[in-house]
Order: sequence, then structure tokens, then C-alpha cells
Amino acid sequence: MNLLRAEWTKARTVRSTWWSLGVATVLCVGLAVLLGLSWRNNQDRIATGWDAVRNGFLSLTLGQIALVVFGVLLASAEYSTGTIRASLAAVPARGRFLAAKLGVSALVAAVVSAVLVLGTFVAAQTSMAEFGVSFGDPGVPRAVVGAWLYLTLLCVFAAALGMMLRSTAATLGILIPVLFLNSQGLGYAPGVREVAQYLPDQAGVVLMQATEPDAGLFARSYGFGGALAILLAWCAAATGGAYLLLRRRDA
Repeated sequence: MNLLRAEWTKARTVRSTWWSLGVATVLCVGLAVLLGLSWRNNQDRIATGWDAVRNGFLSLTLGQIALVVFGVLLASAEYSTGTIRASLAAVPARGRFLAAKLGVSALVAAVVSAVLVLGTFVAAQTSMAEFGVSFGDPGVPRAVVGAWLYLTLLCVFAAALGMMLRSTAATLGILIPVLFLNSQGLGYAPGVREVAQYLPDQAGVVLMQATEPDAGLFARSYGFGGALAILLAWCAAATGGAYLLLRRRDA
């Protein structure tokens, strides 16, 4: 408990963290309204198989960026400032130290993600009017919970990767292009599509939709359960790597 309290103190005393998360929340909800109005005013773009939930969640990309940056900074900032030496001296048990840091990132991400997802869902579906859906419609509760799980696990994954690489720039230099420069475009490359569908953001797409997975160019060969397993596997791999490197390397 003392370790969690210490990591929480580190996180909450950085004012930029809360400003960035707060601004991201406002922007996500505001953009959701604009997207909903855009869909409603362009009815010809709505085709068979329309998924109002997934399209309403498009603005969560901004929330993803904020949570990824938060997770990376929480994990790697101590290495850039040199305070990691004091932290490891105070907590020689590397596993406990890592668990506390990832635990705080998960708790903060869970709370922020809940606000982001619920606010974005209500804003988007309300602005879509008759083209929107309600929380009780088929597949909607699963998609809302899936979006919350995706954002939370993505933050944990980013924090664990930050602990592995020990560099904010290097970690964000990997995550931003892969997660936010449309890795779905890799589906156009021959022989890459089958592998690219297992990237974290593509699993997130499956979690955030109320309908069945797409059947087009970038079809996913798994459903909700498979997508969750993929995200958990990414988190487990990054956490395991961070633990091994933390034990083998000094600060």
C-alpha cells in the first residue's frame, strides 16, 4: 500500500498530467458531437452494417494519445531525471516496484477511461439523433465495456514498454506511429495483413464495435474474446520484459 501511495504521489504532483488528461476528455467529447452531427447530416454515408457505436468512438483516438503519453511518462520520467536511483534504493524489490507503478497507471487509466468512454458515447449518440443507439441496444454494453478495457490496457502496455525502454522519446517514437498513424494501412501490404491484425489498436477496434468484425480488406479473424486476449498478451509480454530488464540492469 505504501508503494502505491508513493507512485500515486509521483503521478498526481505532475500538473501537466491532469491538464493533458482533462483537455483530452473535453476534446474527445466535443469531437464526438461534431462527428455525430456529420453522420446525421450525411445520411448517404450510412450503409448496411452501420455501427453507430464504433463510428461514435472515433474521437477516442485523442484519448488514446493522452493515456499513452501518461503511461509512458509515469514509467520513464524517473529515468530521464535520475530519480529512479532513489526509488530503487528505497524499494530493492524490483517486482514490487514495477507492480506499484503499473498498478497506479491502471487505476488512473481506468477512471479516466470510464469518463472518456461514457462521455463520448452519450455525446456521439445524442448528436446522431435517429441514427444513434441507446445503451440497451444489442451489442452496445459490450462495446462500451470493450472501449473502457482497451483504453485502460493500452495505458498499462505503454507504461510497461516505457519501463523496458527507459526513454520517453524512444517509447513514444514506437507507439505513436504504430497506434495512431493507422496501422490498418498495413493491410494493403502483401503478406503483412495476417500479422498486422494482431496489433493492439486493431484488437481495440474489435472491442469497440457493436457489430461483428469487418469482412473487408482488413478482416479480423477473431471476436471480442480474442481481441481481449490479444491485448492482455501484449500487456503481459511488455510487463514480463520490463521485469526481466529491471532485475538485470542497474538504474
